[in-house]
Amino acid sequence: MSDGGGGATPILTRVGEIAAHEGAYVELRGWLYNMRSSGKLHFLQMRDGSGVIQCVSFKGEVSEETFALCGELAQESAIVVRGDVRADERSPLGFEIGVREVELLSAPETEYPISPKEHGVAFLMEHRHLWLRSTRPHAVLQVRNEVISACREFMADGGFTLVDAPILTPAACEGTTTLFETDYFGDTAYLTQSGQLYMEAAAMAFGKAYCLGPTFRAEKSKTRRHLTEFWMIEPEIAYCDLAGDMEVAESMVAHIVDRVLDRCTDPLRVLERDTAPLEAARKAPFPRLSYDDAIEILKDEGSSIEWGSDLGGEDETLLSANYDAPLLVHRYPAQVKAFYMKADPDDDRLALCVDMLAPDGYGEIIGGGQREDDLTILEGKIAEHGLPKEAFEWYLDLRRYGTVPHAGFGMGIERVVTWLCGLKHVRETIPFPRTLQRIYP
Repeated sequence: MSDGGGGATPILTRVGEIAAHEGAYVELRGWLYNMRSSGKLHFLQMRDGSGVIQCVSFKGEVSEETFALCGELAQESAIVVRGDVRADERSPLGFEIGVREVELLSAPETEYPISPKEHGVAFLMEHRHLWLRSTRPHAVLQVRNEVISACREFMADGGFTLVDAPILTPAACEGTTTLFETDYFGDTAYLTQSGQLYMEAAAMAFGKAYCLGPTFRAEKSKTRRHLTEFWMIEPEIAYCDLAGDMEVAESMVAHIVDRVLDRCTDPLRVLERDTAPLEAARKAPFPRLSYDDAIEILKDEGSSIEWGSDLGGEDETLLSANYDAPLLVHRYPAQVKAFYMKADPDDDRLALCVDMLAPDGYGEIIGGGQREDDLTILEGKIAEHGLPKEAFEWYLDLRRYGTVPHAGFGMGIERVVTWLCGLKHVRETIPFPRTLQRIYP
């Protein structure tokens, strides 16, 4: 491959690896993110998915054809740049490329819709497939990738086996009013609200199991915390009680925060996230509070909440404002929790459950607890909730054959990413958000 006269072969690399090639002649393959010119200089901002770097084309150092081409490039042109890596302390990467050659592979057919100018949220969501190329959503999804990677690492190190839960299910897991219903060859099926029930089966087979995948809630909610399609990681542990469940949950979140702070320095810088408030979440244990105590604190703060009510978003914000690290609120009234929650043996009005609330008003990021392991009691709860027993016969089998105490939780990936990135709305945390009013693109 020609270097424009030098005869050497460039090293094929990526922007994210450029520090390893200082002084070398390299080849980068990517797209033009932005460009400005100043007399005899063209400054090309090039992205390749691993980062953005400035490539400087100087009229006296490149051919006339190359210099002219650089001045004509349109945003999001697909280009190959060959040049020399040189240190530049002004660059966020610490390096820039001294251009020798630029090869144009394809040019946009029309002006790129997402130019450097400002656009409204509706426009950007309509063009989400293109907006992903911009620095801000790119940074958010880098953090998301690290969160998921950290989850998988924690599970593997903890002896958990990945067991994939089905997306199509015959019955509700959480609530019958938030189900997406579909025809399944003449039968009724639903998009899953949670993989938990299946993870209970997996835990009885493997001891420790988890799933990670999409879940669906047909909630007609327009809040900044809700999506109709979101991802959860759901571990389930045999021979585990509520106390053990809380320990696993807080240890996993601490691991996630620690890895994100260590490995996502640049994405968090792009997002202008003040990371100081996250430091308190790097190590477990986290503060804990019973539901009863939480109600008293809320009343003292001026809330009108009464005992027996579930905590709303404002209540969660009020509570978490008193803590730097995530807060674990445990033993809610059984009446506001799902049928599978085990009752507190010391007070059967309460469920052996826990919610983890992120600081700074980001709300619930984890919900879980100990499951009812007694067959007779579980049969009664299914009847009490008006659920079709025939759809849960397989679930009841788990209590008929080798039942043991067990517990688990679900953590919403998007809510965790929202908190870690300091975002205003959860829709920024998923590549193609599904909300009450959006299913395109």
